[in-house]
Order: sequence, then structure tokens, then C-alpha cells
Amino acid sequence: MIDSHHHVWRVKDLPWLQGPEQPRIFGPYAPLRRDYLIEEYLADVAGTGIEASVYVQANWDKSRHEDEVAWVQAIADSHGWPNAIVGFCDMCSDNAEEQLQRLARYPLMRGIRQQLHWHANPAYRFADREDIPADPILTKNVARLADYGWSFDLQVFASQMEHAAGLAEACPQVAMVLQHSGMLEDLSADGVRQWRSGMERLSALPNVFVKLSAYGTFIHRNDPHFIGRMIRDTVELFGAGRCMFGSNFPIEKLWTTFGEMFSAFRQQCAFLSAAERSMIFRETAERVYRPDT
Repeated sequence: MIDSHHHVWRVKDLPWLQGPEQPRIFGPYAPLRRDYLIEEYLADVAGTGIEASVYVQANWDKSRHEDEVAWVQAIADSHGWPNAIVGFCDMCSDNAEEQLQRLARYPLMRGIRQQLHWHANPAYRFADREDIPADPILTKNVARLADYGWSFDLQVFASQMEHAAGLAEACPQVAMVLQHSGMLEDLSADGVRQWRSGMERLSALPNVFVKLSAYGTFIHRNDPHFIGRMIRDTVELFGAGRCMFGSNFPIEKLWTTFGEMFSAFRQQCAFLSAAERSMIFRETAERVYRPDT
């Protein structure tokens, strides 16, 4: 089984973990303000059946995007984990191609994530404007990922999904990996309707995949019932062949253990066929991130 989304980090390299604690989507994060290294991650996944993992960028200073990938590649060279890397590149920059070329020197590079999510609530906001997925420079640079065979990890809220769909349509040769089932944060009837409408729009595009991950982000707990609801709704729209499990560790470690979280995912996937479960827990991630190549 493959964990398609985890982080390891050193606090000294992460500006957002230094200085006073700032409001974050996932709530108070004092327990994260320390090194989380590969040895601890491997201890967390021990006994779960996880056999490979994908590292996803952890918001180092933008000027050090290559340093992050170089460090993770060195960890992989010495430990055999992680097995693929999703790095950062400023895709709204005129020199993005130069950045991509430098990152291409690292054998485990498989994709780029630039967090595009914007929200009216400043604590939920990462990007500086709601329509950034429609930025023409970003679109041009994301399309270039096809030249490298890399994916783009797409992180948006429901209100941005129409723009995100436009980005995916403009870059049909790039696998778009929607983070965290579209980050459903408004559980009101209207909020769920807007989320589902956006998810339906994205699901019509064959190059859009989805990570089943980070379901504790807004509720701050490991809730098997909520996990099951999100899995059912997402798989209904995208099919198991375009869905993949991701742990979002160590963020989820704020309220659960890897074993408890992974057990909930496996239990809530029991309604699927064995072939569908294999897609979610292995084959989709292999198809997108190619951890063995």
C-alpha cells in the first residue's frame, strides 16, 4: 500500500513553524513545532502495510524550493523512503521554467504543488486571491509539467473549483491531483451543495485525480463516520481508479495516530470491491507518481 501524501521536516527550515503561532486551518499546532524526520514517520507507519510513500512539499521559504527537494532526495538515498517527491515551484513566476529545470535533476521528482486555496476566512487562506487558478502565467507553467511527465497537486476550496476545472481543461496532458477531496470545510447544506457541484465539474475531466486525505483538517478529530461519507461521495463521482489514499502526516497526528486513522480508512472502504480498494490504496498512486521508476 502507498501513502500518497506525507511530510517530513526540520523546524529550522519551515518559517511557518518558527516565531509566534499563527492561526491555521488545522487549529493549534504546538505539538508540530519540532523536527518530524523519516525515522519517526517509519515508526508511525510500522505494522500498517504501507510499503511506499510520496513526500509533498512542506512550505519551505520559496527561495529555497530546491533545497527542500535536495534534502528529501538525500533522505531517500540513505533510507529508501520516501519513494517519490512533489516539490514546490512558483508557477506564477516568469522564471518557473528555470526552477523546473533545476528540480528535474533530482531522480524522485514527480510533481509540483503550489497551494492555490483562498478563503474569505483569513485563517483558511493561503493564496492572495480567489481566482489564482485562472492566472494565465500559472496556466502556461502548469502546462509545461507535461514535458517532465509531472503532475500538479491542486489545492483549492469549493468556491475556486470552476477556475480549477478551467486550469485542468487547459492542461489536458498534466495529471491534476485534487488535494483532500476538495477540502470540504462548510458542512451546512449550502456548503455541501457548492462542494458537490464543484466536484461534479472536476470529475468530468479525465486528467483530474483525487486524494482521499486530511479529513480531520476542519473537524480536528479522526471521525470514521465522516471519513466514510467523504470516501463514498468522492468515489461515487470520480471512481476508485482516480482516487488514492493519503495520510497528511504529521498534520493528522495532532488528533490521532497513523494506525487509528488508517484503520478507519480501511474499514470505511470495506463497501468497495477488492479491485477498487487496490486502486485506492496502491494502483492510482502508482499510476500518477510512479514510485518505482
